[in-house]
Formats: sequence, structure tokens, C-alpha cells
Amino acid sequence: MTISFNKPFMTGKELSLIAEAHFNGMLAGDGPFTKRCHAWLEERTGTKKALLTHSCTAALEMAALLLDIQPGDEIIMPSYTFVSTANAFVLRGGIPVFVDIVEDTLNLDQNLIESAITPRTRVIVPVHYAGVACEMDSIITIAKHHGLKVVEDAAQGVMAYYQDRALGTIGDLGAYSFHETKNVISGEGGALLVNDPELALRAEIIREKGTDRSRFFRGEVDKYTWQEVGSSFLPGELIAAFLWAQLEEADQITQQRMLSWNLYHQLLEGMESSGYIRRPILPNNCHHNAHMYYVLLAPGIDRKKVLDEFKRHNIGAVFHYVPLHSSPGGLRYGRAHGSLAVTISQSERLIRLPLWVGITEQQQIKVVEVLNASINGRS
Repeated sequence: MTISFNKPFMTGKELSLIAEAHFNGMLAGDGPFTKRCHAWLEERTGTKKALLTHSCTAALEMAALLLDIQPGDEIIMPSYTFVSTANAFVLRGGIPVFVDIVEDTLNLDQNLIESAITPRTRVIVPVHYAGVACEMDSIITIAKHHGLKVVEDAAQGVMAYYQDRALGTIGDLGAYSFHETKNVISGEGGALLVNDPELALRAEIIREKGTDRSRFFRGEVDKYTWQEVGSSFLPGELIAAFLWAQLEEADQITQQRMLSWNLYHQLLEGMESSGYIRRPILPNNCHHNAHMYYVLLAPGIDRKKVLDEFKRHNIGAVFHYVPLHSSPGGLRYGRAHGSLAVTISQSERLIRLPLWVGITEQQQIKVVEVLNASINGRS
């Protein structure tokens, strides 16, 4: 039995909708399918304006441009995140300030943010790890008190909520990913959620190479011209057509993933009770989206040996991020605030288990059996 770490899910409508986009005679960005996706995101999340991008990385880069990040500006973020969280701001000359995470959710520790703020701080970037929300009320309160902006890296957060608010809609800006490893996919792809109405028009301009082309097509100006710095952040219409097929089934996709997530949680209860692992912890005010299932090995268990056993059984279990603050790029472009002891400890113990729409109960049982046997030396 071979069990892949991920299998991109297709609803069955993607190819026909791509053909429809071709039949419509418009393959460049901002066609009918893009508009449908924008409307869906705005209606379902409550954001003021949603703009598709060619990646979540692009959405974060747009955020840095929108907030006029200048050389030397400091951006508070976790070290336990993907490189794009930092890169988007480093490209503008910003300095990532890496703050530790909390032990339970592996999210940015809101209690350490204020001590990391300096006169150069401009932005706080909470990253909603595994689709589980950061403590956003506390983060927003801190940001308002110090006059800072908040950009939510909600790459893993589509269809997840903090209390009754969609992730990505609580800060000034939010970024989604539709990469093939996410829940709702388009191969590559992303979206910027603009929650501050004052940023909406500039967001359109930056996304359209720095021009007011969108206003021209709406008949608001008689010609479009270069307005400010921007780039080509639009995805093509074929990407949007693929994504529309996924958005139409987003509720069903989430429900199926949740069933598999809950089965893992049930199957692993005994191992947690025995002290071998720790299962994910979900705060009461968070409604997650079953983006991933991970376990934290107990201290002293050799993660490499466990991963080697998964590999020997053809099971695609993996570790996750190498903390940015210890990487060559992080050492060159950013700085660590404090020891980041929790980040180091949790990152060295974490294993992500296979999870995708269509994984069978038999496959999940096999994953848990191999995990248990590898820890107990019975494999």
C-alpha cells in the first residue's frame, strides 16, 4: 500500500469550465470566472474587496506595496512559517522580526508582540497555522494601540473562522493560497482580501501593473495610465475557471476533510494518553478547516527514525518548516526577538500525516499503525 502525502482533488467540473473559458474567447485575467470568484469570496468571507492573484506569495507582496513598506521598517511575524511571509516584506527593504509561537496552536504568541515593538515597527503578520486562528482580538488591540497594520497570512485558512469571522478578514489585509497542497485549489493561485476600504482602489492599481485599467473597464475614466508602482499579479482566466469549480464545492470539500481529520484524532487518542505524541489543540473560539493533521512527538523520540519507517512503508509523512530565524536568509535579512525556544522545540518534533479528499479509513488506520509501531520499535 502506497499512501501519498497529498493528492490534489478535482470536483469533475474543472476541465469543462476551462473549455468554457476558452470558448468565451478570454484567457487573460479578470474575465467572467475571475469575477465569479471575487463575488464568492466577498460574499462568503465578508471582506470589502477580494482580488485573485497568481499565488499567495503575490498577495503578500501586494500587501507590502499597499502598506508602503520602506527600507528599515520592521515587521513582526513568527519564525515558524513559509518563506513567503518574510520575503514579501524583505523585497521592499523591510526587516522581519521573528517572535516565538505558543505551544498549543503553534501560532504567533500574542503575549510577546508588544515587547518586540520598536519605533520602526509597521506591521504585525499573524500566520494561522493549520487553519487554526491566532488570538486575533488581542493582536488587533495591540496593533490599534501602537498604530500598526495587521496582515493576516491565511494561506492555510480558507473556510476557517475565528469566532464568527473568516480568517483573512480580521486584519487590514489578508492573503489566501489556492496551491495544490491546500484545501481549495487551482494548482497555483491566491487572493488578497482588502478589509480596509481606503486601500481598495490602490489594490486594484497595484495588481494591474500600477495602472487604473480596472477603472477604465468600468467606465470611470476615459483612458488608463500608469499611476504608481505595481506589477502583474493577475492569474489567467483558466486558473480562475479551475478555481470556480472548487469554490462551488468548498463546503463539501471541507466536510470530507473534516471527517478524515476527526478519524485521525480518534485513532490517535490512545497514543496521546500513553505519552508518545501530542495531538492538535483547538481553542474553543476557532473553527478550523481540517487543512492538515499533525502530531508532536514526545521529547526523546527520534523523528528521523519515525519518518524513515514511514518511508519504508511507502507512506508520505513529512516534517514541516525549518524556522526562518535560523536559516541563512533569516539570519541575513531579519532578526530574532528572544530565544524562540518553543519554535525550535515544536518544529523538531512535528510530523504531518497524509490528509486529502478521498483518503480511506483503511489508509488512515495503516498510517496510525506505522506511527505507533515505529515509536514502540515493532516495525
